[in-house]
Amino acid sequence: MCSLFGWLDYQGIVPDRMKRKLTQALANAAEERGTDAAGISYINDGKVVIFKRPKPAHKLHFTPPEGTMAVMGHTRMTTQGNEKYNYNNHPFAGFAGDTSFAFAHNGVLWNDKELRKDKLIPDTHIETDSYAACQLIEQQNKLDFDSLKYMAETVEGNFTFTVLDQYNSLYIIKGSNPMCLIHFEALGLYVYASTESIMKAALRRLGLHKFAYKKIEASEGDIICIDKEGEISKAEFQPKIYRSKYGAWYDWDDSSYYNMHEEILLAYCGCYGVDSSDVKLLLEYGYTCDEIEDMLADHSLLREALRDVKYMYGEDIYESCYGGVF
Repeated sequence: MCSLFGWLDYQGIVPDRMKRKLTQALANAAEERGTDAAGISYINDGKVVIFKRPKPAHKLHFTPPEGTMAVMGHTRMTTQGNEKYNYNNHPFAGFAGDTSFAFAHNGVLWNDKELRKDKLIPDTHIETDSYAACQLIEQQNKLDFDSLKYMAETVEGNFTFTVLDQYNSLYIIKGSNPMCLIHFEALGLYVYASTESIMKAALRRLGLHKFAYKKIEASEGDIICIDKEGEISKAEFQPKIYRSKYGAWYDWDDSSYYNMHEEILLAYCGCYGVDSSDVKLLLEYGYTCDEIEDMLADHSLLREALRDVKYMYGEDIYESCYGGVF
């Protein structure tokens, strides 16, 4: 569980000081989904700049220089690749054809080792599963809708990706993981975060929630590009479909295929004071991993869901205190 966040300012009327505060507010709010590492990327004189450290966002100072048009950020909860080695953290640097870019991922990929074994992508010192997706884009020797579609349809896992290229074009590749994208038309500003709760917390901190904005819908299978002029264009990829089976997920075409998302969710739920038996109960009832991730960050949602599930199962919800939730 990680978080993506950022903004794109296409009119230049938002003061640099406000944009710096927005960057830090988004990063701090995004800590609810990861504190192991944090980083941002931006473009300076046509070059991709990446600043990342194995620290929680509130211990860093994100100060993109004056005139920055876009920031792409990430907070990390480690699943694969030791965060103490900073090269394992997001964003990652990439180069496709004559275009350099930064790349970030929220989710888990579980076929990265197979991609290397099949020699679709080369071995690398970077241990993070996410980097395989970055390499797939590089392999296509171009950064456009076609290369992003190829990448999204080749990786297997749960994901939403963001890409920022050297021309200040921002791409959002929306898989099964959440994404909230809004547009302040009067300010010439797009802002995004993995969840609505992160977005609201950041906007409230700056008072931006008082300005009118429009939510831009992003559905699974969408590839959205916002260029430096603020123009949006879209393409689509075909998401892989999985069927749920208690404790694991399997591809329709491969019954032996195991989805690690639920395993990881069960492994780290204790960090949020939630017992794995509660998570198993919600999974068994039909809640998705993404829905449960949101509940881990908001125990009021978790309490409500568990009450409903246990009521449907005919259990007395007051007989036990699961993980201290009740």
